Amino acid sequence: MTTIRDVAAKAGVSTATVSRIINNKGQATPETIARVHAIIKELGYKPNVVARSLISRKSNTIALLVPTISNPFFPELARGAEDVANSFGLNIFLCNTDDEREKVNNYLVSLRERYVDGIIINSLNLTNEDLEELHSNGIPTVTLDRTFPTHEFSSITVKHRIGAQLATKHLIDIGCKRIGLIRGPEDDFTAVQRMWGYRDYVKNFDWFDQSWIALGDFSVKSGYLCMKELFQRHPDIDGVFASNDLMAIGLLKAAHEWGRKVPDELAIIGFDGIDMSQYTNPPISTIKQPSYEMGKMAMEELIRLIRDPESNSNKMELDVELILRESSMR
Repeated sequence: MTTIRDVAAKAGVSTATVSRIINNKGQATPETIARVHAIIKELGYKPNVVARSLISRKSNTIALLVPTISNPFFPELARGAEDVANSFGLNIFLCNTDDEREKVNNYLVSLRERYVDGIIINSLNLTNEDLEELHSNGIPTVTLDRTFPTHEFSSITVKHRIGAQLATKHLIDIGCKRIGLIRGPEDDFTAVQRMWGYRDYVKNFDWFDQSWIALGDFSVKSGYLCMKELFQRHPDIDGVFASNDLMAIGLLKAAHEWGRKVPDELAIIGFDGIDMSQYTNPPISTIKQPSYEMGKMAMEELIRLIRDPESNSNKMELDVELILRESSMR
């Protein structure tokens, strides 16, 4: 493997001179610069990226923290971020946290040590202190979707409450009389917002109480188990809003086992708009988040902050879209 010493020896200069030429620092004659670059190409020398980052405290790398890669929503989001990063010659370091605080903390420590240029974070287990410490270390951040409104840093989210209102209103409009909710984790900002959007439309019905809400965790399995729970509590349930599409897929299986025809006896709508939701039987109505656009905008915002560290932060809230399919088309 060719080293910087090999390049220096063949060029008849010091390793320090080669390093300066590679990093565009210091003085060297045009002839020396041309000779060094020609030898680098001839020998196929690749500079040590880690070593260069230790010297410059820059790595040309952006980290993206996501809670899971098993939900198709997040890979699509990552693709939007990656497409922008690649166009700027930046690399993406994808970190799957499994929504565990220990993993989030370990990643943040490791990323600081690796001198990443910035971090996009979508995590339930994130604190203001985490963001402030990254900022104090000169690492700009953009929080995505599962953010909280109290921090002062740039963030991108969608109108979760309005989306849940659209979903619940749709079920009411098609004639559902008893509508349940399969919500996400109790301490998840997006899950809470979607729960309040559902409650905005059902709270004044005389049949409504907390027993119509089942607590899930955004997984297919939890959607299946929560739907069975709601069937047992309320055999007369005829509509369900699942707080994400994966849980909606799980409740389709529960409805089949319970002998309920979808949508005639049980109308279903999810949230996120993942591609998979249009290929189920029947295809699932959903509230679509612009996942690709969110990743793209997050990367554009982060690059802006990297280029201008003194600029103001931005908080962006994007619209969602009601997508109607067979699962709720009576």
